[in-house]
Amino acid sequence: MLQLITIVIVVILGSALCSSVETALFSVSTLRVRQLAQSNNPSAVALLAIRENMNRPIATIVILNNIFNIIGSIVTGSVATQALGSEWLGVFSAVLTFLIIIFGEIIPKTIGERYSEQLAMLAALPVTALSIAFTPLVWILENVTAPFSQGKKRPTTNEAEIKLLANIGQQEGIIESDEAEMIQRVFRLNDVTAADLMTPRIMLTHIRGNLTIAEAKTDIIASQHTRILVTDESIDQVMGFALKQELLTAMVEGQKHQNISTLTRKVRFVPEVIQADRLLKNFIEAHEHLAVVVDEYGSVAGVVTLEDVLEVITGEIVDETDRSVDLQEIARKKREKMLQSLSIK
Repeated sequence: MLQLITIVIVVILGSALCSSVETALFSVSTLRVRQLAQSNNPSAVALLAIRENMNRPIATIVILNNIFNIIGSIVTGSVATQALGSEWLGVFSAVLTFLIIIFGEIIPKTIGERYSEQLAMLAALPVTALSIAFTPLVWILENVTAPFSQGKKRPTTNEAEIKLLANIGQQEGIIESDEAEMIQRVFRLNDVTAADLMTPRIMLTHIRGNLTIAEAKTDIIASQHTRILVTDESIDQVMGFALKQELLTAMVEGQKHQNISTLTRKVRFVPEVIQADRLLKNFIEAHEHLAVVVDEYGSVAGVVTLEDVLEVITGEIVDETDRSVDLQEIARKKREKMLQSLSIK
C-alpha cells in the first residue's frame, strides 16, 4: 500500500510541476522578461530565449507531462491491482483521475498563472537543460508540428495595447493623468501632416530680400513671428528666413541700409503630406526650427515649426509674446469672409 501511495504522489506532483511551469511560461509578459534580461541574470536570459522560441521548451514539458500521466498511470494501475485487487481497480482509477484533474491540472495552472514571473524564472534553466537532453524527441515533435505552428510571428505589443496600458496605469495611480494624456498624444504624430499643423500662407509675414532694413522696418516690428520669411518678388519665391531678433539688432546698431538678404538663412522645404513624426525627426537631426510647406504644384502653402509639432504632444504652447493663439483658425475665418464677399458680388 505504501508503494502505491508513493507512486500516486509522484505522478500527481510530476503532473502538477509540468502544468504549473507550462502555464507560467505562457503567462509571463515578454516585455517584463526583456526588462529582466537587461540585468544579464542567467535565468532571465534563458527565460527570454524560451519566450522568443516556445516550440522546443513546450515540447519538452509535454513529453515530461505525458511520461508522468501515461507511464505513471500504467505503473499505478499495475501496483493498484496487486494491492487492492482487480475488483477495486475501477474505483481507484476514478479517484486517481479526479486527484490528477484537481491537484495535477487545475490548482497548479492557477498557481502558475498567479506567480508566473517567479515560477518562470525558477524553471528557465532546468527547462533549457531538459530541452537539450531531450533533443532527439523534441526534434521529432518539432518537425511533426511544424506545418501547424508556422506562420507570421505576433508582435510583442501594439498601439492599442499601449494606449490601454496608459489608461490602466492612470486609473491605478501608476502614472499621472498628464503623462497618460501625452502618451496618447504621441500616437497622433503619424496621423497628422504638415498641412494640418502649418501656419497658412495667408497668415505669413514675409519681406523681400532686396529691401533694406529701414525699408522693411514697419513689417519687421509688426511681425508676430521670431522667424520671418525672406522672398524675392513673390511669396512663392522663398530665399530663406531671417531671425527677427537679428533684424532688430541690426536696426538698433545703425545698419539700416543693410539688405535683408545679407541676414537670410537657408530654409528647408517639405511637402504638405509629410507626417508629423517624420517632421519631428527632421527638425531634431538638422537642428532646425522652421520649414516651408509647399503644395503639389510647388507653391508655398504655409510654414511649420518645431513648436507646431511638439504641440501635438503637449497641447497648445503660448508664451507672453503670442498675440494670436491659433493662427490656423484665424486664417480659416479670413477665407470664409473672402468667399462670402465674393459670393455677394
